[in-house]
Order: sequence, then structure tokens, then C-alpha cells
Amino acid sequence: MAIVSKKIVCDMQNEFSLKGETALITGGGSGLGLGIAECFVAAGARVVLVGRRADVLQRAVKELGKAASYEPHDITALDEAENLVKWISKSTGPISILVNNAGLHLKKTAVETTAAEFNSVLQTHVAGAFSLTRAVLPQMIQRKHGSILFTASMASLFGIPLVVAYSAAKSAYIGMMRSLATEVSPHGVRVNAIAPGWIESDMLLNALNGDAKRSNKILSRTPMNRFGTPKDIGLAATYLCSPAARFVTGVLLPVDGGASIGF
Repeated sequence: MAIVSKKIVCDMQNEFSLKGETALITGGGSGLGLGIAECFVAAGARVVLVGRRADVLQRAVKELGKAASYEPHDITALDEAENLVKWISKSTGPISILVNNAGLHLKKTAVETTAAEFNSVLQTHVAGAFSLTRAVLPQMIQRKHGSILFTASMASLFGIPLVVAYSAAKSAYIGMMRSLATEVSPHGVRVNAIAPGWIESDMLLNALNGDAKRSNKILSRTPMNRFGTPKDIGLAATYLCSPAARFVTGVLLPVDGGASIGF
């Protein structure tokens, strides 16, 4: 087959635009989820924030403006995922972007972590994300258009002590993302993941919990020698869900200041 060379034209304003997209973001009321929502709105998308705390979501929507709305929902209520998607699709429009971001952090030694606690973390991250992904896929496949994004972690890449349940959940994200990408990408649905480094957030503060030694260790192995911001994650998420990443699927993108390759 002959390959015909074509002139490359980059319409940067539209290539990175999310105009016309409707994004469902779990855990979108604060932290990384809110950072993603802010960038999505700035790129032209409508966003629907999902979480358990209505007051947090309401404040976030007020901050984001008219392009944002919210639906209180516990993603561990697995049987309610389809009803949630149907309601959002009816009230806001077909969901074209799903960001599986909601999470539960647990800092304990493996010996102290109970089976119930371990299962609770997996239920929130893995089962919750899968139930919503399963609920949005039929519409995306039918429309041959969609983007699913998982918020993974440095714990998906290498061993971190005291977070065995969290590490298991975030590592499962990567396997789920890769399997989904091979299955649904032929139908116009791209699936990717971001692995945030250490980002300034309530979760980071809880994880460090006044642990100056751990904080210094993180910064010492981060070539950029700083913590990231939610906006750093939001910009990367916007790229992966935009037309600019039209040929990108099955990718785990570290956004970590170089921590994953630092020495």
C-alpha cells in the first residue's frame, strides 16, 4: 500500500479542546478530582462531579460555574451505577469522558490491616471504578466516541511501605486499564491512566502525617525537588481526553516531577 504524504496542520486551539464533551468525575469535589474538573471546564467541557459529600460537591460546583453540576453518589453502591449513568445522560447529556478518581487511603502496616479494611479499599477503587466503567461503555461504544481515565499512583509503579491495600488497588487499575484498552479501543473508546506523584492535597497531608523524614525522602528522589499541584494532574488529564491524544490508548502517564525515574 502506498503511503501518501500529507501536510501536517495543527489547530492547537481545537486539538486540546473538550468542547461538546460531558465528563463524569468521581471524587471530583476536592484534591486531584477538582483540579481535573477545573481544567476540563477551562477546556470547554461540561462536568458532573460525583462523591459522597454533597456539601463538598456543592462548594466545588459553585467555584466551577455553570458548566458544572453534581450528583451525590457512593461508588461502592455497585448496583446503582447504571441508574446514575442513565440519570446523568438524561439530565446533562451522554457521558463521553469518565474519570475514575475516587479513592480511599489507608496507612497501616500489613499486619495491622484487617481483611475488612483491605476489602474496603479494593471495593472503592477497583469494584467502584469497574461498575461505572461498565455502565458508561455501551453508550460510548454505540457512539464510537469516548475516553476513560484512571487515576493510578506511584504505588502502581514501585513498592511503598504501609499502604498494602492502596498499592494493591492502584496496581489493579493498571491491569484493568490495559485490558479495557485492548478491548474497546477498536470501538472508538480510548482508555488511559495517570500516575500522579506526590501532589499537594489533603490525601498527601494525611499520608505524610507530620512525617518529616518521609517528606524529605520523597523530595530527595524527585528530580524537580517539589510536590506537584492538582493543576498539574488536570492539565495531563485534559490532554489524554482531548483530540490531541487521539492515537493514545493503553498508556500509564507518570506526572510526578521525575520521581518514578529519580535516584
